[in-house]
Amino acid sequence: MPEYIPSTRDWVREQVDLYESSGGTEGTTLRDTGLPVIIVTNRGNKTGAIRKTPLMRVKVGDAYVLVGSQGGAPRNPVWVYNLRADADVEIRDEMAVYSMRVREVTDSDERARLWAASVEAFPPYEEYQGRTSRTIPVFVAEPV
Repeated sequence: MPEYIPSTRDWVREQVDLYESSGGTEGTTLRDTGLPVIIVTNRGNKTGAIRKTPLMRVKVGDAYVLVGSQGGAPRNPVWVYNLRADADVEIRDEMAVYSMRVREVTDSDERARLWAASVEAFPPYEEYQGRTSRTIPVFVAEPV
């Protein structure tokens, strides 16, 4: 089984630890916002190690939308490259854990619909897109 390598960012590592050690009953919101997050578990594209990332919970039907915003930074978060390399992920949404497959959304109509749902769930996404010249990647995770 591949090794789990925790994030080097303290808040990410602490959130993942609290979320998982509580069985999904604690650490389920983004810091002081009260907005729900999920934990996305995937494989690192260079190391092959297990990586875990808290992301905003954007649910559309049975699917989850994963937004690579990184606060509007000039570069994509590392997990974007991981998902492009290996589409199989596990999503923890509170106490439920799902095996899912992701795909990057490239169809403009589908992307517009999922972006709108993402901004509705987490309004700062719109501001983040305004901060960067890159198009923020959008993935959809669907049940296997």
